[in-house]
Amino acid sequence: MKRFHFLAILLAAALTLSGAQLIKTSLNLTVRDELGNTVQGATVNLYETEANYTEEKNPAATGTTDAKGVVKFKELKAIPYFVIVRKGDLDNAGAGEQIGKLEANKINKATVIIR
Repeated sequence: MKRFHFLAILLAAALTLSGAQLIKTSLNLTVRDELGNTVQGATVNLYETEANYTEEKNPAATGTTDAKGVVKFKELKAIPYFVIVRKGDLDNAGAGEQIGKLEANKINKATVIIR
């Protein structure tokens, strides 16, 4: 009987801990070209403010897309971000430079088209 009580307490503690937010606010950003193909090797910069975005200084996060055209950013603030994506002479200028507010403690997803 003592063993049953111990297991019940252990299970309750595990359930309590699993309720804690283990997922940090993240963004999985996919980069595509105008034909819809994913783009490997694109540089992605996220900016918290329009001023930093306009001046292209103080990026909050920087990354490069993988073979599937995806870059993953972890531990971000739950705010909207301005984004600049470039690869060679392609970029996202004039095509949605801001990502909507990220949901806290979620893996958010967005797609950016470069031309």
